[in-house]
Amino acid sequence: SGTDEHGLKVQQAAAAAGTSPPELCERVSGLFRRALSQAAVSFTDFTRTSEPRHRRAVSRFWGALRDGGALYKGSYEGWYCTAEECFLPESQLAERRDAQGRPCKVSLETGHQVHWTKEENYIFRLSAFRDPLRNWLQDNPRAICPDPFYQRVLRWLEEDLPDLSVSRERSRLQWGIPVPSDPTQTIYVWVDALVNYLSVVGYPEMHGEWWPAAHHVVGKDILKFHAVYWPALLMAAGLAPPERIFVHSHWTVRGQKMSKSLGNVVDPFASIGQYTVDGFRYFLLRQGVPERDCDYYDEKVVKLVNSELADALGGLLNRSTALSINPSNTYPCFSESCFPKILDYRGTKAMGRASAEDYELVASVASLPLQVARYFESFQIYKALECVALCVRQTNGFFQRHRPWKLDRQDPAEKLWLDTIIHVTLECLRVYGTLLQPVIPHTADKLLSRLAIEPEERGLSNLTFLPRYSGKPCPFEGRQLGPDTGVLFHRLEKSRQHQIETNEL
Repeated sequence: SGTDEHGLKVQQAAAAAGTSPPELCERVSGLFRRALSQAAVSFTDFTRTSEPRHRRAVSRFWGALRDGGALYKGSYEGWYCTAEECFLPESQLAERRDAQGRPCKVSLETGHQVHWTKEENYIFRLSAFRDPLRNWLQDNPRAICPDPFYQRVLRWLEEDLPDLSVSRERSRLQWGIPVPSDPTQTIYVWVDALVNYLSVVGYPEMHGEWWPAAHHVVGKDILKFHAVYWPALLMAAGLAPPERIFVHSHWTVRGQKMSKSLGNVVDPFASIGQYTVDGFRYFLLRQGVPERDCDYYDEKVVKLVNSELADALGGLLNRSTALSINPSNTYPCFSESCFPKILDYRGTKAMGRASAEDYELVASVASLPLQVARYFESFQIYKALECVALCVRQTNGFFQRHRPWKLDRQDPAEKLWLDTIIHVTLECLRVYGTLLQPVIPHTADKLLSRLAIEPEERGLSNLTFLPRYSGKPCPFEGRQLGPDTGVLFHRLEKSRQHQIETNEL
């Protein structure tokens, strides 16, 4: 992770704030770093494009473009949008009036104002890369995911692909990396910014260990930069495009795009304070669908998180580890006579004391780790969490169906079945806790610690569910459970603002 720090809008924002660009970037970069840290997002490197290692990589990359004949100097003119740091064609503009009522042109997509700009710049021969880009995408249909974005890029390649201005006059833009051997020009902010994918893996000496096995995660609004300009620049510099580009859509708030002027921007620090880190992460990952914009509002967060984390998952752990049910506080034994193995559960009548639905539960949870891994791998985290939530509901159904609190522990036959019910439930919880670690790290840790699962037993790669059902030993059987840590996830309260709005209604 990291921050892209150069460009005209940063230069202008610093001037407006009465500070220098480096000071502004130091402060804002710190805010991003703090947000990631508070949201429990880990990173191997936090790169800043104002760092010496990055400036060096950008200069070398520019040299590779120049040496490959991909650059030429020429006059460039068009409508420039400072907020988006790019030129826009007439087809993407609309007529509006500015704050003083004067007619002006704005970007159709964002509403930002544009200004006619004419400069002597270095220009990149983008038009020469239409066929190489098209061939790359046709040979790698999963290079851009999800598919609607892949199709969008293919359509762009059917349209005009004009050459791209890749520098700005230094007199207008000082806050950026100078063009090597031409101090009158500054490298275009997007060329500079995109190279950080290389500088962070050690370009130009060490990148071969990682590149091109790189996966980018980008917002749909910057798709053209990542899926057209960047692969073309890489090809021109003698490098392969990234292996995969995962694209995500945006969050709207009550159906409207977030904007400072509307005052509907969601503050991540406030949301973490209100919903906890895990609650906020869970909601965003459970409800965020990459293909389309998703709507955010407080009541939705409270309802989903209470239902799936506090009630379904937390309630299941609480009930299955209660001293009244499990007075020895252990991971009890599984009985094959109560729950005999069958080869095909479909259409099976009840066996032992297990019902047909119980066999369905075992089959669902056994297939869950592979299912979740596949969805994680394809960036469909919401689908993975949907599968987990479904299994949690099934497990609650299993526990409720057999009413272990009604069974008599003093009766040997009843005790076997009671222990088996608890064993199966704890095994389900162990799988859910393990799979949910990347999503709700604190809650998953609390759950697994309650089940006395050691840190080295929490890996995703060798996750086996209910080994005793298949006649294999279970390393947790008979183990003392971890200390009772209380409620797994506290129910969220509706926000004060929502209560006020409801009362007003």
